[in-house]
Amino acid sequence: MALFKHDRTQFNYIGKGLIVGILTGFVVSLFRLLIEVALKLWMFLYQNIPAHPLLILLILALCIGIPLLIGWLIKGHSDVTGSGIPQVEGQLIGDLEMNWWQVLWRKFVTGVLGIGAGLFLGREGPSIQLGAAVGQGIAEQFNENRSFKRILIAGGAASGLSAAFNAPIAGTLFVLEEIYHNFSPLVWIVSLTGAISADFVSSSIFGLLPVLHVPVTRNFPLFDYWQIVLFGLLLGLCGYIYQRVLLVMPKLYAKIPKLPRIYHGLVPFLLVIPIGIFWADTLGGGNALILALGVHTPVLLILIGLFLLRFLFSMVSYGSGLPGGIFLPILSLGALLGAIYGTIMARVGLLPNSLIANLIIFGMAGYFAGISKAPFTAIILITEMVGSLEHLLPLAIVSLLAYLIVDWLGGAPIYQSLLERMTLKKKADRSSGQLDRLEIPVFADGSFVNRQVRDIRWPDRSLLIAIRRGEHEIIPHGDTLIRSGDHLILMIETDIRANVYNHLQQMNTSSPKE
Repeated sequence: MALFKHDRTQFNYIGKGLIVGILTGFVVSLFRLLIEVALKLWMFLYQNIPAHPLLILLILALCIGIPLLIGWLIKGHSDVTGSGIPQVEGQLIGDLEMNWWQVLWRKFVTGVLGIGAGLFLGREGPSIQLGAAVGQGIAEQFNENRSFKRILIAGGAASGLSAAFNAPIAGTLFVLEEIYHNFSPLVWIVSLTGAISADFVSSSIFGLLPVLHVPVTRNFPLFDYWQIVLFGLLLGLCGYIYQRVLLVMPKLYAKIPKLPRIYHGLVPFLLVIPIGIFWADTLGGGNALILALGVHTPVLLILIGLFLLRFLFSMVSYGSGLPGGIFLPILSLGALLGAIYGTIMARVGLLPNSLIANLIIFGMAGYFAGISKAPFTAIILITEMVGSLEHLLPLAIVSLLAYLIVDWLGGAPIYQSLLERMTLKKKADRSSGQLDRLEIPVFADGSFVNRQVRDIRWPDRSLLIAIRRGEHEIIPHGDTLIRSGDHLILMIETDIRANVYNHLQQMNTSSPKE
């Protein structure tokens, strides 16, 4: 009877995940389409300036009026700023509560206005937050409790990334590895259901061709794998530098006198004008650039110039707080690093030119893995976006090495760092007395392993109510032994959820004292 009830619960939430995925697929697909249309219009304006010089006045008026409009729309709605991924992560750990409708329509409109104007921002972060808002809206329509609402928010986030990049497996894994930090069965099955259905909707609109299909003529030879090792180490170092610079950008913007934070978008909107006039083809998040690199690799000097331009202006764009992500800009920078490294090695005779396309693919995975500290997501994401399984081993090597270098240097996952540094005015509901459910997986090297329940000092105002072991739930007693791979289920008060989560995660990742 218990088994039947459990299965019914899963099927119930699979159905809700399907609804979330389909709706998110339509929302994000429309988001993508409008951004593409807007970007084409902006490029048309820039490219016609030589024939119609007065167009510069229209462009200048738009580059002043649009950021002012965006600032007005995000005023009092700090949840809408930036990529949206840190805010979703804050929701899932219980640190934030949001008005899903306000986030949905404001993020949609401001994202199209900002990203569509050609700023070096990505669509994936806003797409994830749009999906999370859809998931929250569905949960509230079904009057779900807080725990199951988070599951649908996670499913919506996975659906958003899936629809943005046509990458359902990576969308699911990103939510589990980077955002939710939990491989709960109900979470992953709802996320996967939503991601698959969102991908189906998106593929029906945009087609089945992989988003970043980079043609490769040959596999990377095994006797040259020392190059992959060296490249992975360099990507880790470059990824750490990216983290440091990105996190200091808000402080630099704060030094601009008499310009409120909500209007910092004026800076990138004005600076994008000369870029649009002289290098209109470089506008946007970078997917067109990546595809162009796969077909024809420019000379080394141009590659270095493109990298510096995209690095600096992506910092300016994201640091302003405009709604837009860093996901796609990171991938474009990684692709450029791959092209630069490959071109240098080809010049000195250590690699043939035919392998530069391979390094472009490896660069995207390694650079993203180091910055986000999510190597599994990086491997699967690039595999799905490129549309080939032939690169799994080199992708795994560069991703692991880049991750290890950033970790060794002390870098933290970029979205976690952004969440910690955000000035968030809308905090979680602090009404004490409301109960919530918290689930923590037990890691093999943590201090919970092989200890009895009575030997652990549990946080105040929390109660361990169950231990999930495989497909079974155990009612814990004082002498119950906790094993690696278990999931601890606690009942806590809502106002302390984030504190309890952080405390248990710290215990979970620290080795027991001998």
